[in-house]
Amino acid sequence: MGTLLLVFTSAIWGLLHSLTASLGAKNAVRKVIGSQGMTWYRLGYNVFSAVSLFPLLALAAMLPDTLLYIIPQPWTLVTLALQLAALVLLVVGVLQTDVWSFIGFSQVMGGKSESKIVTNGLYRYVRHPLYAAGLAFIWLTPQMTLNRLVLYLSLTVYIFIVREGGTTQKTIQPESGRMLSSITGSRSSMVTLSFMMIIMDMDNHLIM
Repeated sequence: MGTLLLVFTSAIWGLLHSLTASLGAKNAVRKVIGSQGMTWYRLGYNVFSAVSLFPLLALAAMLPDTLLYIIPQPWTLVTLALQLAALVLLVVGVLQTDVWSFIGFSQVMGGKSESKIVTNGLYRYVRHPLYAAGLAFIWLTPQMTLNRLVLYLSLTVYIFIVREGGTTQKTIQPESGRMLSSITGSRSSMVTLSFMMIIMDMDNHLIM
């Protein structure tokens, strides 16, 4: 029952996340608050994405859980090293993007409203390095439980089935890498979701 509840809650979160990131939702909100009010949309969307994920994480922590495996030493050191590498790639990927625009601060301060597709640096080889690094980080966790597995699978499936978002990328440059190239969606949500996935896994290192 707990597993089904977690799957259902994850699906609801993914649905809400996709709906609020969709162009249809943005157009509907624009009709209500106008173009000036829309300067706050991306910042509000990112705050909503982060805050709405906390109940899902809390549910995974409170529900009865089952330990599936613990990677033994010295292999734990290997996974930790790979997680560190994924974290470095995540930070590098963030730095290679227009972070303030993704978060929504640039729009609020009167800057540009949309970001250009990045094709240099990590983005030359991986279409979405933030998602790739975030997924690598959580799946390299040295301690896996049933609830974590369900949550990680749900988030992974959600990432791979997303087709539209707040900033839809309809054209992928031919020189860009093929990994995750089919994913389109809000690039600002990549930052939020990737960092939140890392937060989800931090307790592993505190208890080992």
